Amino acid sequence: MSIPFVDLKAQYESIKNEIDSAIESVVNQTSFIGGSVVRDFEAAFAEYVGVKNCVGVANGTDAIEIALRALGVGPGDEVIVPALTWISTAGAVNSVGGEPIFVDVLEDQRTINPALIEEKITQKTKAIIPVHFYGLPAQMNEIMTLARKHNLKVLEDSAQAHGAQIDGNLVGTIGDIATFSFYPGKNLGAYGDAGAIVTNNDDSANTCRMVSNHGQLTKHDHQIIGRNSRLDTMQAAILKAKLPYLDEWTEARIRVASWYNEQLRDGVTKPTIPLNMKHVFHLYVIQSPKRDDLMNSLKQENIGCALHYPTPLPHLKSYAYQNHKIGDFPVAEKLCSEILSLPIFPELSEEDLDRVCDIINEFNSI
Repeated sequence: MSIPFVDLKAQYESIKNEIDSAIESVVNQTSFIGGSVVRDFEAAFAEYVGVKNCVGVANGTDAIEIALRALGVGPGDEVIVPALTWISTAGAVNSVGGEPIFVDVLEDQRTINPALIEEKITQKTKAIIPVHFYGLPAQMNEIMTLARKHNLKVLEDSAQAHGAQIDGNLVGTIGDIATFSFYPGKNLGAYGDAGAIVTNNDDSANTCRMVSNHGQLTKHDHQIIGRNSRLDTMQAAILKAKLPYLDEWTEARIRVASWYNEQLRDGVTKPTIPLNMKHVFHLYVIQSPKRDDLMNSLKQENIGCALHYPTPLPHLKSYAYQNHKIGDFPVAEKLCSEILSLPIFPELSEEDLDRVCDIINEFNSI
């Protein structure tokens, strides 16, 4: 019997009536772009996060690009980003004309290492993008101290961390602005691409809304050069239906992670969770010096697993122009050779968890 890496069908079946009703409502209203459905979701998500403003956009990548524009990042500006994350974090900086400056990560937490940030700050540095990675918040207290010292803006990339907390504060409420992805596999996922920007700054929110809607707040009043990156109404309806279940699903993810933590024995390194943080486990990522062999063993047993992510960003071909060498980001390089994401979703059964753990423990006992 196979165990999928993620099972979106199981989640749908658990709230089928709500989802079907939400989709039917949009179709019946024939309101497919904007409207009250989008506004209602934006208000609900802003309330959930605990901020004044939420601007829905087409996807998480657009969210970062538009948020950077709202922060005034443009040609010639440098933005500090972690060496290990999804490409959107750095690529969005390039897309607005800036330059991503890579910083190595903490080995135990896999988030950007605050102790290495200051040495990368120059007169061109405009902002820092900490990524709340795999569901674990970045070290925001230290990052905000550095940002205030050097008068830098902070954009929280919260794409993998809906509901994660630091000292009881939800991610997305700490920096100047924050972005979320609602890609289907995310903890709060749409049925297609979708994203959002959240902030307590009304001016930044207005700029984001204008940029995402052809530079206008009211129709035909194009105040700036914008783009088309609106949150699809159907996706907003689906997200609004799902949002009330997010905390319940998060607790289920934490239970799955706890099961792994208890059952996996020596031979793998399990995730670290600082005492002042709430990890929401978008991904459950182990480390193994025999990662590739372990991954093959799991796949032979029809166990879904994945690499998030196999190459540090500065070593991708797209950033070859920066002339980084192997050894420049030793922690990210080591992690990329050892990390392996195991199946995790709220509906994962204890029986299936036991099977995954038994296979891994047996592999490590040989």
